[in-house]
Amino acid sequence: MPRIAVVPGSFDPVTLGHLDVIRRAAGLYDELHVVVVHNPGKSALLPITKRVELIEEAIAEAGIEGQIVVASWSMGLLVDYCTDVGASVLVKGIRSQVDVAYETPMAIVNRDLAAVETVFLLPDPAHAYVSSSLVRQVSGLGGEVGPYVPPVVAEYLQGARER
Repeated sequence: MPRIAVVPGSFDPVTLGHLDVIRRAAGLYDELHVVVVHNPGKSALLPITKRVELIEEAIAEAGIEGQIVVASWSMGLLVDYCTDVGASVLVKGIRSQVDVAYETPMAIVNRDLAAVETVFLLPDPAHAYVSSSLVRQVSGLGGEVGPYVPPVVAEYLQGARER
């Protein structure tokens, strides 16, 4: 039976920290689903289809190996997606105690709802302070985001500012 895991997130946009988690999770599981989920509590910069496209390009560009599926999900609970694809694990990157406090109740509910466990991965210290919201803010104010995102994302955001 293959070990299948899901790395969920808004990925608006995907950052180098996200890629770090994806790379390490791909090495731990036989099949990894990177799932762009709609977060109704956040105002999105990029359409979901563009986020999926940028993640696929960033994974290829970074040479991340493994059986990786990039998809989106907005049809209900994330654990329903996990059940549909046979995943028994969610992988979440944790940057700080704030992330732990936010993610822990969801992890418990996901386990109760569908027997889906959550694995927390600590970030590479080089990316521990980077978030998509920080990248959106820096980019929106005309700043250089290249140190925080994959090149394909930096190019896209630069092009979007110039349009």
